[in-house]
Amino acid sequence: MSRRVLIVDSSKLMRRLISETLAEDGWATVGEANDDKETIKLFAELHPDAVTLDVLMSNGQGMEALKAILQIDPQAKVVVVSALTQTKLISEAIRAGAEDFIAKPFMPEQLQETLRLCLAK
Repeated sequence: MSRRVLIVDSSKLMRRLISETLAEDGWATVGEANDDKETIKLFAELHPDAVTLDVLMSNGQGMEALKAILQIDPQAKVVVVSALTQTKLISEAIRAGAEDFIAKPFMPEQLQETLRLCLAK
């Protein structure tokens, strides 16, 4: 059975890149979102095994989406994938409950391994 992932990013191209990268490692993309409201709705409906989340979504509500996901399921596996590498934002996301952080651009193996380790926890 495939591992299921919800991909959240404001860029359609980045969502496709993440989906293709994870598909090579046996993941099935069960949903894609580009804002906080869609993210929360899809997470509640789909209950994916993991979420990749860009905290810099078009409406700027990525941290709110992270917190809402963890309210729905405190055990949710969320990996932040973002071009913003400000230490303050990264530590805020980790404190809020994100499992890990990956900076864009990323190496495919890095994303695959991070999600594998996330599920193993």
